[in-house]
Amino acid sequence: MRRLACVVVATAALAAKVLAQQNVPEPDGYRTDNYRAAVPATLAGARVVTTAEAEAIWRAGTGFFIDVLPRAPKPPNLPAGTVWRDKPRLNVPGSVWLPDTGYGKLSVATEDYLKQGIQRASGGNDAVLLVVYCQADCWMSWNAAKRILSYGYRDVAWYPEGTDGWEFAGLPLAESQPEPRASEETPVP
Repeated sequence: MRRLACVVVATAALAAKVLAQQNVPEPDGYRTDNYRAAVPATLAGARVVTTAEAEAIWRAGTGFFIDVLPRAPKPPNLPAGTVWRDKPRLNVPGSVWLPDTGYGKLSVATEDYLKQGIQRASGGNDAVLLVVYCQADCWMSWNAAKRILSYGYRDVAWYPEGTDGWEFAGLPLAESQPEPRASEETPVP
């Protein structure tokens, strides 16, 4: 009986989450605050994919996965000599990680970084499938996918469950590093 009660509670919680997402309207512009909140069920101009659909795309190799989860910055007040180690990012294997590109407002440099990263990932083909994600209930991927659509890319998929849904499904994750920014790239001799 207790197990049945737990199943009923879990099912009700999931149904409430789905219902809440269905009631979240798409904003006209980009979301600029409270990025970890219920997201809409849609993104105009993009297709929304489930974990099963994202897995099928990944296994078939028919799209490029773009992770936009922000990267924690190095604290500016670390004492001299302190060793800083970035927290590892586990994402969908083969993804291009373009951190900090899902905010509602981007600096010119960050927007250029996003454009160049998408250009490299797509090989300049605006018809290639781009699957944009971060984590569940994260507006960063919604914003980034909307922005990528505005660049003229025609086959954009938004994966709102992100790495949370991927991991929950027992799918493999791989440690990744962000794509270097122009200021981080080192010249080749």
